[in-house]
Amino acid sequence: MFYVLVALIALGVWLYCLFDVLTTDEVDVRGLPKFGWFLIVLLTMNLGAIAWLLFGRPREARIGMERRGLEPVGEHRFAGTPPPEPPSFDLPRGPDDDPDFLKSLDRRIRGED
Repeated sequence: MFYVLVALIALGVWLYCLFDVLTTDEVDVRGLPKFGWFLIVLLTMNLGAIAWLLFGRPREARIGMERRGLEPVGEHRFAGTPPPEPPSFDLPRGPDDDPDFLKSLDRRIRGED
C-alpha cells in the first residue's frame, strides 16, 4: 500500500510539472526554452520534474514583467502598464430598475396606452 501511495504522489508531481511547463509563458521560463523543458519533464519523469521545479520554473510572476522592461510600481501594477480604469457608474440597468420602463408598464397594465 505504501508503494502505491508513493507511486501516485510521484505521478501527481510529474503531471503537475508537465502541465506547469505547458501553461507557463515562454518569457518566464528560466534556463532552457520552453520546448526543451517540456521534453525533459516528459522523458525523464520525476528527475525532469524536480529539475523544472528547481531551475526552470519562474520564481515569481514579476520576473516575466521585469524581463519585458517593466518595473514593479505597486503590488499588482507595473510601470509602463496603464492603471486600472475606475468603475463606471453608468452601467446598464435591468428593466425593473428603469423608472421610465416601470411607468410605461404601469400605463399598459391600467390600459392607458
